[in-house]
Amino acid sequence: MPRLFTGVELPPDVGQDLAIMKGGIEGARWIDPDNYHLTLRFVGDIPDRAADELTGELQRVVAMPAFTIGLSGIGVFGTRKPHSLYVKVEESPDLRRLQAMHERVCQSLGMPPEQRKFTPHVTIARLRGAIPRQVQSYVSAHNLYRSRAFDVSQFVLFSARSSRGGGPYVREEVYPLARAAI
Repeated sequence: MPRLFTGVELPPDVGQDLAIMKGGIEGARWIDPDNYHLTLRFVGDIPDRAADELTGELQRVVAMPAFTIGLSGIGVFGTRKPHSLYVKVEESPDLRRLQAMHERVCQSLGMPPEQRKFTPHVTIARLRGAIPRQVQSYVSAHNLYRSRAFDVSQFVLFSARSSRGGGPYVREEVYPLARAAI
């Protein structure tokens, strides 16, 4: 099975808003809007049998009710040498709970714990070779960005084909969350 990860897709209109912000950084590789997502848990390359187990175990998470999130602000991974440009996700206890559930499922299947702290974000560009001054100017110019609030009513198990990041990603399985009580 290819490299796997779980994530949340963005609504098309939110993705279009982000796509409008492309450009202005020489050397940046902008992510195709069809591949925008919020990663919940990177799984990596695992054997087919383990992938099948993961696919089944993720069904346990669907009892969680749907919730709403928003995007707000721009950030950069790689302080001295920027390598990724991203849009920040507003703080959401529900999103953190969903991510923690994914982490528990992966660990229950014998996968090692994720070493990095969960920083919810949507990567919009890879910056290897980009000029740091241009990156900082871009962040300053776009840091007031704010999306509309949108529902997280499902999550996806994605596979990533061999590439240098940024897709293409394939939806292997879609998991609808429970409907929120009215």
